[in-house]
Amino acid sequence: MTNKSGKVYLIGAGPGDPGLLTLKAKSCIEQADVVVYDYLAPPAFLAYASKDAQRIYVGKKGGDHTLSQHEINQLLVEKAGQGLHVARLKGGDPFVFGRGAEEAQELLAAGVAYEVIPGVTSAISAPAYAGIPVTHRDHTSFVSFITGHEDPTRKNSRMQWDVFARSDATLVFLMGVKNLENIVTQLMKHGKPADTPVALVRWGTTPQQQTVTGTLETIVENIRQARLKSPAVIVVGSVVSLRKELAWFDRTPLFGKNIVITRARAQASGLAADLTRLGANCIEIPTIRIEPPADNTPVIDAIHRIKEYDWLVFTSVNGVQFFFDTLFGLGKDVRILGHLKFACIGPVTKQRLADYGIVSDILPETFRAESVVQAFSTADIQGKAVLLPRAKKARTILPEELTQLGARVDEVTAYETVLEQEAGPTLNELLENKQIDAVTFTSSSTVTNFMSLLPSGKAADLMKHVTIASIGPITSDTVRTFGLTPTMEADPYTIEGLVDQLLTHYIQRGIS
Repeated sequence: MTNKSGKVYLIGAGPGDPGLLTLKAKSCIEQADVVVYDYLAPPAFLAYASKDAQRIYVGKKGGDHTLSQHEINQLLVEKAGQGLHVARLKGGDPFVFGRGAEEAQELLAAGVAYEVIPGVTSAISAPAYAGIPVTHRDHTSFVSFITGHEDPTRKNSRMQWDVFARSDATLVFLMGVKNLENIVTQLMKHGKPADTPVALVRWGTTPQQQTVTGTLETIVENIRQARLKSPAVIVVGSVVSLRKELAWFDRTPLFGKNIVITRARAQASGLAADLTRLGANCIEIPTIRIEPPADNTPVIDAIHRIKEYDWLVFTSVNGVQFFFDTLFGLGKDVRILGHLKFACIGPVTKQRLADYGIVSDILPETFRAESVVQAFSTADIQGKAVLLPRAKKARTILPEELTQLGARVDEVTAYETVLEQEAGPTLNELLENKQIDAVTFTSSSTVTNFMSLLPSGKAADLMKHVTIASIGPITSDTVRTFGLTPTMEADPYTIEGLVDQLLTHYIQRGIS
């Protein structure tokens, strides 16, 4: 944003599921100069911010405060005073136990413009994802949201325990896990029946969601045995009994499965979204980074000589993207390609080419020799010049087969895959603690780089109980070179095929 006067947007970031962020909130994040976020605001939302936006973490967790509330208030005033637009992300809704009103008062006192963007509160969404409606015609028409922070035994408490105990309303306590025993004691002391149903929902709406149920009499022990900790929402009332019938989120086929995505970070979102919708907890461990080649002179030269070629062949979406990025960077457009015929390896590459308004003439399904030969068998390829822009290190089978068919092939490096090493320590810790259920490999380079992150000689042991999902036969062959066996292979060899195989695998094993 470029307005000279600053402004603060107090944004409810929702309960945890990124899909529950409002469109208005997303727009504010995208346009912000500064993003200030706390412990409960999903980190995924930072991806919506511009690359130039300043990101400031002010998380508060169980008494461990990065900044005090006063310091947060001053930060917002300071940044807005510099003429910046600030997106202040707060978990849930900023005006439901989010101290958003206090921040608004500070901004008002300082003469800073602000706007409140309501969010989906965990008070209703966490129970809903656990199959617990906070109201129901057959149970109650009332609901009370109550802070769980206050010690119920303190003098001069504002907590009306006698009212809560007599009421038929659903009682929803936020931030009350540490005080659970006191809450239960006070409710029963003031007359709430001991057999009143209770549920705690931890990390509601996320793949880490954990729900523990019981009654006022049993819930403390149930929580102790389950080792459930904050953050969690406490729900008290007869509506909790509906969970047995209405639970849906934790019945999704991949719920609770920790699945590693090894694709480049920029390409991981589609696979992550598909798996998340099925309940999986996606752990992004990008093993590769896609970059322009260190020297793109060969691509530029080929584009300048494009009239010399008869065919343009793409083997991946990356090849398509980087080729056209270079083309457009030279001030040219697709009109100079009008004389060419096109071939793409795989349907996803074909679709990416179609995004530029070009229909592929030929579609070999895989890199396998028989697939290439079959696809080009009816094409006029003898003596034709073929331009093949692709990765710096790529398999030789395609140019070899095209050459045997009589074509003259020019390979040019359109992009490079670079090893990502940052996630190595995290990956090894997760594997050591057996916190990974499956790993997805979408190319041979993801396999090679993934294996390079594991300690020498320990790979087989670390991966012993991990499901290995491969996108196709070439990738599977690479997995085998490291002494591992793919658990499954996508068919067709696409992201959708990979997701379907994972789904089928876990359904057949009866693992929810």
